Amino acid sequence: MAREVMEYDVVVVGGGPAGLAAAIHLKTLAQRRNLALSVCLLEKGSEIGAHILSGAVIETRALDELIPDWKQRGAPLNTPVSRDEVYFLTSATGSVKAPAFLTPASMRNHGNYIVSLGNVCRWLAEQAEALGVEIYPGFAASELLTDDSGKVVGVATGDMGLAADGSRKDSYEAGMELRAAYTLFAEGCRGHLGQQLIKRFALDDGADPQHYGLGIKELWEVDDSNFQPGLVVHGAGWPLGRATSGGCFLYHLDENRVSVGLILDLNYSNPYLDPYAEFQRLKHHPLIADTLRGGRRIAYGARAITKGGLNSLPRMSLPGGLLLGCAAGTLNFAKIKGTHTAMKSGMVAAETLIDAFCAADAAAPPEAYDSRFLKSWAYTEMHRSRNFGPALHRFGLYLGAAFNLLDQTVFSGRLPLTLHDRKADHECLKPAARCQEIDYPKPDGALSFDRLSSVFISNTNHEEDQPCHLRLADDSVPIETNLNLYAAPEQRYCPAGVYEIVTEDGLPRLRINAQNCVHCKTCDIKDPSGNISWAPPEGGGGPNYPGM
Repeated sequence: MAREVMEYDVVVVGGGPAGLAAAIHLKTLAQRRNLALSVCLLEKGSEIGAHILSGAVIETRALDELIPDWKQRGAPLNTPVSRDEVYFLTSATGSVKAPAFLTPASMRNHGNYIVSLGNVCRWLAEQAEALGVEIYPGFAASELLTDDSGKVVGVATGDMGLAADGSRKDSYEAGMELRAAYTLFAEGCRGHLGQQLIKRFALDDGADPQHYGLGIKELWEVDDSNFQPGLVVHGAGWPLGRATSGGCFLYHLDENRVSVGLILDLNYSNPYLDPYAEFQRLKHHPLIADTLRGGRRIAYGARAITKGGLNSLPRMSLPGGLLLGCAAGTLNFAKIKGTHTAMKSGMVAAETLIDAFCAADAAAPPEAYDSRFLKSWAYTEMHRSRNFGPALHRFGLYLGAAFNLLDQTVFSGRLPLTLHDRKADHECLKPAARCQEIDYPKPDGALSFDRLSSVFISNTNHEEDQPCHLRLADDSVPIETNLNLYAAPEQRYCPAGVYEIVTEDGLPRLRINAQNCVHCKTCDIKDPSGNISWAPPEGGGGPNYPGM
């Protein structure tokens, strides 16, 4: 069946902050220059915001530039930060509050807002559509389109109505080809097409390996007596050991809602570590439990975070396209914030493309994007925080925190040295025989919960009779290598219960419950053999996060 072809000036892949900011800025600048510009945005989630997961405390610097009157337009930024608290959790019950002078400047949130980033993206989509951007939710960009020279000329969406064996069901519909002069890839962390582009064009030559964290989050409705609107709490230490870096957060939004979460760096070495179980254990600490107790859990989700920073940033321009936001890795890990820098990358991309369209040769590669981003405040931020993650990885929690206090607060990120971490996260696992098993408590159903009940409230749904979107390069690796050497870590690092070892005819086998997948991408990152690759399922599949 022939695929329908649609032509645009610009196609944007991904309806997160970076992609939406790029689309809005493109149309705004085009109007100012009396330029007729067609812009299309594809989003694999069932709606804009369905797959968006973040804490989130955001800076408004990029939003102020993009839509200066966002307050008057009713943007859903309703809770300014009222107070910051930072704790070191010393044990299952103990904690020490850090005095203000020991809190790195990058962790101070005066003037920022606690938000549902999903709702912010839904609002941004309304602004984009009002400008004439065509938005197509429920369509996953699954294939790169290139010309004979290798230049990217657009993307194709995935076929719908394929059975698990690849045959066509009665509901089969061929994907569409969306062709454009420029394609912007804003897929978020570990984007499927972005990874192909980085490899094909060697965009990461000279850069450190990219590094990642796994963020696990729940949204709760709590009692009036436990609610403090605008309070931002960050913590480090327990339940994570000295060899595992990460931290927790507790954000008080509005309407008695709080976000609680754990971010765990995916360079951990013990294959018995279970990020989901660590998060459930965390919620029993008094710092968290005193807020949640008596409340009601509303939603659950998980998502990998691109946190390598400047040292891992690839080139962001390629023939016919650009990488934006977390698809490239623009998050400022020192601030634990990436929305404002992702949006700024999208805006810089829009400015670069507008200049290209107004030039004599609109098809020329927009190589000016990299140099233009280099001159932006987003790059300056990333440069100042370049040592934050590597310091924690190389020196550990205590010495790393001391270095970062000196680097970020005393010298404002201007120390005349750059630390590196050149070991990829999936290479960090040690054989199970060299590690100690971890005994996790059973969930109590009040503060802690099992995986499947959590997946249920993420509203995750996939058409079950479709090709598996979690692909193994070698079917023998899960047993011969992962199980025998690493005790099958995929059973634990997946926060949605997708992977399990079952016994059939007396032999172990890996079962993949792809319908549980919340699209966090952890398996694509942490598999010790790099054997698992994530690809988009049918458009509209996956989680449907409410207000996350």
